[in-house]
Amino acid sequence: MNWVGKTVGFALTGSHCTLEEIMPQIQRFVDSGANVVPIVSYSIMTTDTRFGKSVDWVAQIKAITGNELITTIPEAEPLGPSKLLDVMLIAPCTGNTTSKLANAMTESPVLMAAKAQMRNGRPLVLAISTNDGLGLNSTNIAKLLITKNIYFVPFGQDAPHVKANSLVARMDLIMETCEAALEGKQLQPMIIERFNY
Repeated sequence: MNWVGKTVGFALTGSHCTLEEIMPQIQRFVDSGANVVPIVSYSIMTTDTRFGKSVDWVAQIKAITGNELITTIPEAEPLGPSKLLDVMLIAPCTGNTTSKLANAMTESPVLMAAKAQMRNGRPLVLAISTNDGLGLNSTNIAKLLITKNIYFVPFGQDAPHVKANSLVARMDLIMETCEAALEGKQLQPMIIERFNY
C-alpha cells in the first residue's frame, strides 16, 4: 500500500513493557511516507519504569515522527472536526484503555482521539496488551470486537503458563492490520498463537 498522503494517528498507552517493540512500527509508517500524528496517554508522559524514562520515550516518539505529541484532551478534540486521521491506531492498548473505550469513557487524550475517529466513521485499530484480556476485560474486548470501524491487530496469549489471562498483539502486524482496516477488513487470522517462553 502507498502510505504517501495518508495521516496515521499513532496513540500509545501505558503498557511500558511493549514500548521498545512499538518504536520500529512507528518508524515503518514514517519510512513508508505516512504523516504520523503521535498521541500519548498521561502514563506515557509522566511514568518512569524499568523499561525506560518517560522523557526518553517522548523524545524518541517526537524524533521518529517529526511531529509534536498530542498530550491533552483539548489538543485531541479537534481531530474530530478536522477529520485529519485516515486511520488511528492505539498501540499498545492497555486493559485500562480497552475498558474505558468499550464503556464510552473519555478521560485521556488517547480516548478523546479515539472518540473523534469513531465520530468520523473512520478505522480505529487496537493492538491490545493486557494482563486481564481473558479475565474481567474479556467482556470489553468482546464489545469492541463487534463495534463498527474497530479492528484488532492479531493477538494471542503471550505467557499462558504464568499469566493465563494475558493477551498481547503481534506488534509486527500493525501496518498490515491498518492497511486491511482502510479497506474495511479485519486482518485474519485475528486470534493467533503467541507464546513467549
